[in-house]
Amino acid sequence: MRMRSWVLGACGAVVMAASGAGAAGAAPAPEADLVFHGSAVMNGDQVEVALTPGDNGPSAVPDASVLLRWSVPLADAQRLPGGCARTDERTVVCGTGALGVDQVGEKIKVTVRLKEKPSQLTLEVDTAWNGGVVDKNRANDQLKVLVLGTGDAYVF
Repeated sequence: MRMRSWVLGACGAVVMAASGAGAAGAAPAPEADLVFHGSAVMNGDQVEVALTPGDNGPSAVPDASVLLRWSVPLADAQRLPGGCARTDERTVVCGTGALGVDQVGEKIKVTVRLKEKPSQLTLEVDTAWNGGVVDKNRANDQLKVLVLGTGDAYVF
């Protein structure tokens, strides 16, 4: 259900841009500061990512989605949690749900299998869709994490 609202929201943004909606005279988009905190652990050909989305305000976020992109290809077959979908050979997108001001959302846990067993990889975490809010502080929702194949947790 969360993916459906992300797709519908993205389509709505395209329709608004194409039709000129939101042009001069329209109210400015609300501002919110999305943030993602979590960890990533690589063991062999598996990477487990656990992250918690949040909103530092000043406005609530009606719905959002987080993009997880690995620097190496994922195995063809994946078992992703509900609310998550694979978008290409290295990327998974997960819905966060609504985020209240100064609140954290539900923890998202994603475990993926890699095509190979690299000694290290880079995980990119980014906002895929922000629910129509303006986020002027991208430093805490647009992250790159180096993950070594040691079984240790790398925190972001």
